[in-house]
Amino acid sequence: MPELSHRRRMLVLAICCISLLIVSLDTTALNVALPAMQRDLRATTAGLQWTIDAYTVVLAGLLMLAGSTADRIGRKKVFMTGLVLFSLGSLLCSLAPDLELLVVFRMVQAVGGSMLNPVAMSIITNTFTDPRERARAIGVWGAVVGISMAAGPLVGGLLVEAVDWRAIFWVNLPVGLVALLLTLRCVPESRAPKARRPDPVGQVLVIVLFGSLTYAIIEAPTAGFATSGPFAAVALAALLGLLWYEPRRDEPLIDLRFFRSVPFSGATVVAISAFAALGGFLFLSTLYLQNVRGLDALHAGLWMLPMAVPTFLCAPLSGRLVGSRGPRLPLLIAGVAMTASGVLFAVFEAETSDLTLLIGYVLFGIGFGFVNAPITNTAVSGMPRAQAGVAAAVASTSRQLGQTLGVAVVGAVLASGIGSSPYRDAFVAAAVPGWWILAACGFAVLVLGAVSSGRWARRTAERTAERLEAKDVREAAGVSA
Repeated sequence: MPELSHRRRMLVLAICCISLLIVSLDTTALNVALPAMQRDLRATTAGLQWTIDAYTVVLAGLLMLAGSTADRIGRKKVFMTGLVLFSLGSLLCSLAPDLELLVVFRMVQAVGGSMLNPVAMSIITNTFTDPRERARAIGVWGAVVGISMAAGPLVGGLLVEAVDWRAIFWVNLPVGLVALLLTLRCVPESRAPKARRPDPVGQVLVIVLFGSLTYAIIEAPTAGFATSGPFAAVALAALLGLLWYEPRRDEPLIDLRFFRSVPFSGATVVAISAFAALGGFLFLSTLYLQNVRGLDALHAGLWMLPMAVPTFLCAPLSGRLVGSRGPRLPLLIAGVAMTASGVLFAVFEAETSDLTLLIGYVLFGIGFGFVNAPITNTAVSGMPRAQAGVAAAVASTSRQLGQTLGVAVVGAVLASGIGSSPYRDAFVAAAVPGWWILAACGFAVLVLGAVSSGRWARRTAERTAERLEAKDVREAAGVSA
């Protein structure tokens, strides 16, 4: 791909950020609408979990396929296809007559969404070749998540109060159309020098792993082990199948060699931990503010601002720190802040006081604002540019898997704790184990951030990149690896 002017690179970044905005805005706005959807569709807690996790499971299952396909046939083509499918899925969601069809249409949305974020990150990686400029661009990318957190609950609350929860999906249509037209006109086509072959067996195993694991967790409180246990066994079998099958392929869907890099492996687990905390945090907070405190959707959205604004402000600062000093400091700040927030809710029942609730939200927002840029930068910066799509897709998959598990695990813990007790009376006590889980996720970010960002970790990344590039050179020359 020819070198673009600074103005053109900024335009490409803006277009990619639009795609992230509509995907993130959809998720954050939908969280505020959960109680309204629960009343309208007569959904259980498990039903609400599925409106979130049906999307994230499919998204996580297809991200790596989308990344490798984009590297093979063209990133612009796949990106535009994703915009069309995501917009179509949004339209169908707004017309869903019941919970079951809403879940199905959320899956259609997810198929489109899987072609947006990892492909957009791959486009950014190949557009911004200077490491410092790339780190700043990724900081802007992370700030968009903060914008979606700030705008999503407010936009969602306004739409729910003024129109209906279905109006949340209408917002995606004009934004998706603008992004599609701008992509067609302004984004150059790019692809990897050497096309990777499809891996249908690996793809099926990934989908089975994520889907069966999520089903086992969500349904365990109501269906019991007799129903959820077999799905857990299927998930374990799929995981073992991946570990056995993928190393035996020349061009696997999941290149396990990536994980020889400690920073890459650390970024993967940090992404799962941080986004599990995010998914669980939004799920607990939304249900508490509306179903326990009795706030309407708009005022619940306003209460989310103390979390959203710090995320928006800290994300670009994190990107600059990563560019100038590396990922360690942002990860340590993120880990400390997220752990402190979880402990505040678990030990001091921060929901019960406006002041402690505010402090808990601010701390979580600071932590999440600092964590995104080092995850993304670490995941893609140590990999050969030819495999940027796959590396970015692994990072994006980790995020979605984390959010899926966060909603599934915290929701299951909450449902078990409430049981048959009155919802309002039992919520705060039932949520305590969930908050401890979120605190543990924050502590994992802290520990892994320290371990995966030192000199030894960087040397493993350098050795991994050298091996990957050497193998690519041998394959390009027609020599068997």
